[in-house]
Amino acid sequence: MSLISPINNVTNIIAENSLSSTQDQLQTTLQQLSTGNELVSPAIAPANSSIAAGLNANISALTQSAQNSQSGVGELQTAAGALSQVTTLLNTAVTLATQASTGGLSTAQATALNTEFQSILTEIGTIGSTTNFNGTAVFGAAGAGTTLDVFTSDGTASGNNTVATTIAALTTTALGVNASTLTSTASAQTALTAVTAAINTVSANAGAVGSSINQLNASSAVSSTEQTNLQDAVNNIQNTNIPQAVAQLTQEQTLQQIGFSALQSSQQSEQLVEKLFQ
Repeated sequence: MSLISPINNVTNIIAENSLSSTQDQLQTTLQQLSTGNELVSPAIAPANSSIAAGLNANISALTQSAQNSQSGVGELQTAAGALSQVTTLLNTAVTLATQASTGGLSTAQATALNTEFQSILTEIGTIGSTTNFNGTAVFGAAGAGTTLDVFTSDGTASGNNTVATTIAALTTTALGVNASTLTSTASAQTALTAVTAAINTVSANAGAVGSSINQLNASSAVSSTEQTNLQDAVNNIQNTNIPQAVAQLTQEQTLQQIGFSALQSSQQSEQLVEKLFQ
């Protein structure tokens, strides 16, 4: 019967514990190198892990905010494009109304001018009711107008903002030209006045949309810049220091080899002592 058992061999236990600790640290270092993340476990640096988690939440909010802004810009640019088309149509309507306002036209000529004029008004109504962005009616239901709200946030309680843009109604009624005709010189002159006023209205609406586009582009740029700066901060906190980790890996691999040798030597010594007492 052996008088000395492995559990009572203090040297053996120390060698096993030391080797186990080295292997655990070696595994951590390998993970840090393979992932590039210093904080593979919150236990490594609890404070830094908490900071990185908070910053990553901010980054997520800023990234989405930039996307929200760009989506808003896309919708407003669609509105601006539609308003530009309407302006072109109204300019043509001005020409037609001016031509119909003078005498000497035959009935057929006056009728042709009015027919083209009415088709322009119909097209303006169609643009207002059918212009869509991502499935959304840009000018609201039936072109009756709407408000676009773009929400942005940096992930903090005080870092929220909403850019609200009123997109005015785009119908012939809203523009004041719905009753216009070119059936006589008098009605043509009245129509000319109404169309000129409509051009001014569309121009003002386009200006408001353009201002919001600039505001949202600026907001998107700020969000993107903040996101980049925070990402740099996170990288500084959690990215693995490769040269340092490689040096650590070499040291731990050496300690592992020494640990294996120490454990083997301890076990051999234990076996020798047991034989002596047999």
